[in-house]
Amino acid sequence: MEKRNARHTRDVVVPGDILDGTGMKPGENAYVLDGKVRASVAGIRMVFQNTVGVIPFKGCYMPKSGDTVLGTIVDIGPSNWLVDIGAPYPAPLHVNEVPWKVEFGDTSRYLSVGNVVLLKVLSVDESKKIQVTMKDSGLRRIQGGRVVNVPHSKVSKVIGKSGKRITMLKNMTDCRMTVCQNGHIWLDGDEENADVLAGAIEIIAKNAQSDKLDDMIREFISSRLPQNEFDCYDDGEE
Repeated sequence: MEKRNARHTRDVVVPGDILDGTGMKPGENAYVLDGKVRASVAGIRMVFQNTVGVIPFKGCYMPKSGDTVLGTIVDIGPSNWLVDIGAPYPAPLHVNEVPWKVEFGDTSRYLSVGNVVLLKVLSVDESKKIQVTMKDSGLRRIQGGRVVNVPHSKVSKVIGKSGKRITMLKNMTDCRMTVCQNGHIWLDGDEENADVLAGAIEIIAKNAQSDKLDDMIREFISSRLPQNEFDCYDDGEE
């Protein structure tokens, strides 16, 4: 029998709705009133371990077929894994969609709760059922490095026109990075350099509309990693 429990029940809620009255801790977009955890925004109720919160509708990542996403394994069944990709709906990864031959009930040998995986969205149907896969070039379990997050609407700003900004970021920090459509970004490199790259990404997220954004990034990285030089370019973005 598939492992499905109340921890991952997702219901539509509005501000003030009771999320839990059994002593769970409030998560994101939740607060406690009269001993009950309540929603502070409209969205999808999401429970993880002993916390309950809300994924807001506004600004929420809505997956599309073909998207590359980073996700975290949050539950395991005998024939699939449940992956949190930051969407308001669960994304089950079936054993038929991984590069290994997995026997029924043996899923925990290959991926564990908390593992980060690079996936592709195969489809999203009218009922919002998501299908994801690891059976494509470059898709894999992520090992090492770190994951940082930006609003999914800022992903194009991190990449830049024709990929020029992401190239600049990689070259100036000598780090590897993978930017996904759900706003999750994997970084890997020297710890100090990766710290600087994470800081540069934060600058992009906070100043995405600035016409001086590339100058801000270069100045930030150069002031912290002066040994790393990079030729200037005109990104041509508005």
